[in-house]
Amino acid sequence: MFCFFHRLFLLLPFVAVLVFGACRRHDPAEGKMIFKYNEAAGITSLDPAFSKNQALNWACSQLYNGLVQLDSNLVPQPCIAKHWAISPDGCTYTFTLRNDVKFHKNPLFGTPDSTRYVTSQDFLYSLNRILDSKVASPGLWIFNEVADNGFQAPNDSTFVIRLKEPFSPFLSLLSMPYCSVVPHEVVEHYGEDFRQHPCGTGPFKMQLWKENVKLVLRRNNDYFEHDEDGVALPYLDAVAITFIIDRQTAFLEFVKGNLDFMNSLDASYKDEILTRTGQLKSKYADRLDMVSIPFLNTEYLGFKMDVENSPLKDRRIRQAINYGFDREKMMKYLRNNIGTPGIYGFIPKGLPGFDTTDGACYRYNPVKARQLLAEAGFPGGKGLPELTLSATSNYLDLCKYIQQQLELIGLHIKIDVNPPAALSEQVANGKTAWFRKSWIADYPDAENYLSLFYSKNFAPDGPNYTHFSNKEYDNLYRQARQCTNDSVRALIYHKMDNIIMEEAPVVVLYYDQILHFTHKNVQGMRTNALNNLDLRRVKIAQ
Repeated sequence: MFCFFHRLFLLLPFVAVLVFGACRRHDPAEGKMIFKYNEAAGITSLDPAFSKNQALNWACSQLYNGLVQLDSNLVPQPCIAKHWAISPDGCTYTFTLRNDVKFHKNPLFGTPDSTRYVTSQDFLYSLNRILDSKVASPGLWIFNEVADNGFQAPNDSTFVIRLKEPFSPFLSLLSMPYCSVVPHEVVEHYGEDFRQHPCGTGPFKMQLWKENVKLVLRRNNDYFEHDEDGVALPYLDAVAITFIIDRQTAFLEFVKGNLDFMNSLDASYKDEILTRTGQLKSKYADRLDMVSIPFLNTEYLGFKMDVENSPLKDRRIRQAINYGFDREKMMKYLRNNIGTPGIYGFIPKGLPGFDTTDGACYRYNPVKARQLLAEAGFPGGKGLPELTLSATSNYLDLCKYIQQQLELIGLHIKIDVNPPAALSEQVANGKTAWFRKSWIADYPDAENYLSLFYSKNFAPDGPNYTHFSNKEYDNLYRQARQCTNDSVRALIYHKMDNIIMEEAPVVVLYYDQILHFTHKNVQGMRTNALNNLDLRRVKIAQ
């Protein structure tokens, strides 16, 4: 029954030779610490105004800084702003800036070795640039709640942001790379080509970029942050990023020691490196380290709620699908237990509002699923037309598993495999009634997830891909956005998540998990549940 659980891993003998025969390679540069990783997704821009995915975020976070940054617990901490104050009404944020932050050296500041200090005027320019329709930054939505002329710089060290109404997650939003400070001299000189000529304040600056081949970032010796002992950050001399598209090839490069770090897991090598229970296999344990933490990513199947004459408009059928397959077995056999079965709600593990009570659960219950189908007028699935599930090839195993399990309760499922870009277009424009999707948090607040079901956020202009609409839910959503009490807001989030589970516009598959693999000589890597890449304190032992 579960023959599709096992993949044929043709490279196993070759990998075994590498594991037991290869020596850890060091960079030939004399004592230089160069951190190497691969970015299969590629990098299209080093302009933070276009930092719209993880690949771009990782690169831009090495080159730029903003007012605030998130720590390992996702709590906003000072960055270029050394402290801030929020007005009693929650609408005005006043930031006091550091006076020792310099831009990367650039001849456009005067001479080849020139730089200058960051002032509040630079933030005024940088954040207004995101609002500029001519720039067309995908980060424009971040400032939806900012009042007209809401950015002000009363003096060089003070920056003020005024909101239309209170929005508690706003500080976390400001930690996104979109909100990085950039110098107007360099941006205006290069225009659109600033993407290839980045200039920020970050721990590294660009040395070389041969697109689709290699990107090299060099240590910024003028970086303003220091460690707890007063030692200047970063420790690394450079970061080298390759762009190997094939994930098996990248995995082999990592095993050989040509890469220091590997993120996440691919089906092509998961059974080679991990046990069925998600542990690092013994043959790698003396050479590699693995770090695993919850990832703010909910993987789900979505139903478009307003498709005319669709049987999926019946809540009982959507609930039957939710009850009709075993998520725990799915995670064990197809994900090596990497992630948490999605039985509790749409809010992922790691955020306030995530709830593990049985009242909000969809545990595997085929008896309940059959009962719901009968109540909907389709006993044993009789009379119910074939349902089409749209997905990409990366999730074909999961979809086939669900297909087989739902077959046992009488549901007939057709899987329509699409290229990722084509599926995204179909989902955004409402061209598919049932689809696989994921939501990775933009900022660490459950509001970011619950916004997917607010009726005013219908796609394609907003993230409500299911076109879910519920008056009670909308009222709670508006209450939560204006609530400044974290405990009260978490209770509202819990009520909203329960409505989503009851109405079932989605089937939550699992809450994802971050896996970071490094060689034993890599020390000091930090991350958080947003899967940020913090290389400031990384060292590589020789």
